[in-house]
Amino acid sequence: MAQNRQAIQARIRSVDSTKKITKAMQLVASSKLNRQKQLMEENRVYASALQELMTLVLSSIGDQSIYLHENEGKPSYVFVITSDMGLCGGYNSNVLKMLSQEVSKEDRIVMIGNRGVNWIRSRNYKCEQAFVDLNEDDDYLVLSTQMQNALELFIKKEISSIKILYTYFKNTLTFVPTLETILPIQKPESKVEKKSQAQMIFEPGKEEMLASVVPMILKSTLYSRYLESKTSEQASRRMAMENATDNAQQLRDDLEFAFNQARQAAITQEITEIVGGSNAIS
Repeated sequence: MAQNRQAIQARIRSVDSTKKITKAMQLVASSKLNRQKQLMEENRVYASALQELMTLVLSSIGDQSIYLHENEGKPSYVFVITSDMGLCGGYNSNVLKMLSQEVSKEDRIVMIGNRGVNWIRSRNYKCEQAFVDLNEDDDYLVLSTQMQNALELFIKKEISSIKILYTYFKNTLTFVPTLETILPIQKPESKVEKKSQAQMIFEPGKEEMLASVVPMILKSTLYSRYLESKTSEQASRRMAMENATDNAQQLRDDLEFAFNQARQAAITQEITEIVGGSNAIS
């Protein structure tokens, strides 16, 4: 009985140690989430302005632009964004599940994040480039360079489209894996066309304007989706660590209850032995 109580006490100490770790990771993830969310929201303002500019330009051009038509019969070029670290719940598994369902093994993939790199290396996908541990000092430069390379391949008609597989941040509890096609570009609806045609005068010309605007917007879109994914990652990690901390507390309560039961049983047994011995003497 004493050995059983000692084993329970050892497990309680182990659970307490684990709980301290998960609680600390939860606090760190919460801090990173707040900072990452602020960066994402600030970027949304700029990205939204660029999207409006592209809508105005596209609404005034014909259907002959190369940016509006898919190069049929060619593979797609897909940017896939995962995390560099684990312990973030189903964040990576949801992205990789969509990758296996929606992306062909003939498509050309740029993998961002160590978790995705490890996953794709064990499967027969065409990985063009792999990037891990991007930091804030050079992440935009790296992503914009890769988007420029993809755009050149599209212009040369070596790929059919450019897509981004990322995690859309809806709120701190909801983040959705999303596969978005950013090239070819979808023209705006006819109502927007009439309004924008009356507002825009192009100099030197519509095609020249589009050739300058499209690369800028595609780079901004990729970076914006990257920030969405990083924010979702921290939110998912915070929630996973919060659940782990709650589970550790529940397990500790169960172990404490079991320990008290074992101790009470030992006390009851000792009392029974004393009373039995006293009766035997008398």
